[in-house]
Amino acid sequence: MDLSIIIPLFNEAESLPELKAWIDRSLKDFTYEIIFVDDGSTDGSWDVIRKMAGQAGHDAPSSPAPVSPSCPALTGHPVHGIRFRRNYGKSAALYEGFAAAKGDIVVTMDADLQDSPEEIPEMVRMIREEGYDLVSGWKQHRKDNAITKNLPSKLYNWTARKVTGIKLHDMNCGIKAYRADVVKNIEVYGEMHRYIPYLAKNAGFGKIGEKPVHHQKRKYGVSKFGLDRFVHGLLDLMSLWFLSRFGGKPMHFFGTSGILMFLVGFVMTVWIIVAKLVHQAQGLKFRAVTDQPLFYLALVAVILGVMLFLAGFLGEMIARSSTERNKYQIKESI
Repeated sequence: MDLSIIIPLFNEAESLPELKAWIDRSLKDFTYEIIFVDDGSTDGSWDVIRKMAGQAGHDAPSSPAPVSPSCPALTGHPVHGIRFRRNYGKSAALYEGFAAAKGDIVVTMDADLQDSPEEIPEMVRMIREEGYDLVSGWKQHRKDNAITKNLPSKLYNWTARKVTGIKLHDMNCGIKAYRADVVKNIEVYGEMHRYIPYLAKNAGFGKIGEKPVHHQKRKYGVSKFGLDRFVHGLLDLMSLWFLSRFGGKPMHFFGTSGILMFLVGFVMTVWIIVAKLVHQAQGLKFRAVTDQPLFYLALVAVILGVMLFLAGFLGEMIARSSTERNKYQIKESI
């Protein structure tokens, strides 16, 4: 099978038939499956998915019927559905979709009709002919509100480029294409779907490309994401950066920080005591060590240094007892 198209969704019942018909019109030269992951919808989205899956299952794959808006699912391409009992988030939906995918190339896209399936053939070509591991879309001309989405998105993507070193204009674009082994070797959790290119890079899949894609206004419903996603995104980015740099060697971070903090506090303490003794020996006016605020700051620095060092030691013990401490991505062997 050429493609697995994974579509996470939450309350998008109105969009699904139109999206399915659009995919079928755009991918006539491919064999593919569509995997809808219903993230706890309450608007009847699952009933729509069940209907499309049943219709596709009764068609003959060798002679697909013509596609029309009134009969969107009769194409012979398998439609699968995964339904969560409650809303877990996009990362969880993608994780289950990746696990179920059987195609040589995996494509993800949103269900709100803002991503165009017509972009998929070119993204597939870039993977097959140009050797990319992952191709991410770039919504070069967004159709969203400039204040609430465009400007925050530009700041977010600028920060992500600086931290990850991946030169993508739109890290969180919904439409992406991957080699199958990419999605089988990364773990998407929490809200890390925003950083799948970074997860892929950390897993050893470094050839990441970008394609400008056409972005459209939402046709049905409302956006499921608010401004808080930018705050959460920044925190997730910091977590990923730390784990990629120090996840397997926490002592390098905490131990180094602890030693530096301890040395700063120790030097400050010695300097205060020596200065007091010198002034006392010369008969000059001096202050008791315990009367100086700097002494207490030095004491705090010493204590923090010891605590950071111990945190690194405990982190190292946990890392060494992990069952995945020697799990590596092997590209090939002979």
